[in-house]
Amino acid sequence: MAHSKKSRKTDQNAPKLAPRSKKNERVLAGKKKETGNKAGSRHNSNLVGGTQGSAAQKKDPRHGSKTAVKLDLPGQTIAPKKEKGPKLTDEQRLFKLEEDPRLNQLLDMLEEGKDLNEEDQKWLNKQLNTIESLMERLGITEQDDLDHAMKSAVASSDDDLLDKFESGADLLKDYQDK
Repeated sequence: MAHSKKSRKTDQNAPKLAPRSKKNERVLAGKKKETGNKAGSRHNSNLVGGTQGSAAQKKDPRHGSKTAVKLDLPGQTIAPKKEKGPKLTDEQRLFKLEEDPRLNQLLDMLEEGKDLNEEDQKWLNKQLNTIESLMERLGITEQDDLDHAMKSAVASSDDDLLDKFESGADLLKDYQDK
């Protein structure tokens, strides 16, 4: 038997193709019905259909607690670390203590006759004791301090002061004393 090619032409008696339908009208048999929440529903509940800004909203337990947790033990305080610089000599420490603005302010308040609170009084006594011990170590007495103040307070003429400055006599004397 000879091979005969099938024709593409259809007869009127042949079965006809179903008319084409629009894509949105078609129902796919294999696709399942969508279930569950939309993507991102946990984070954007107001977009998915939740109530907007209501306090009665269900909170997801997976978010965790937002309360602050104290990390240090009770009764234990951590003191800030002091920066240790180069060691100061006794003279430098004494100068630093005498130039302290809080010390000067408290001494001024005492001179005016004002009373200090207990904390300030303790701090002042501690500082004065430290200054006194440093002065003893350095061999400075109150009499020496007064003599030095009196010498510097004596007024001399401008020419004398200029001569002293030019000669550097005070600097040499201070250097020799050390």
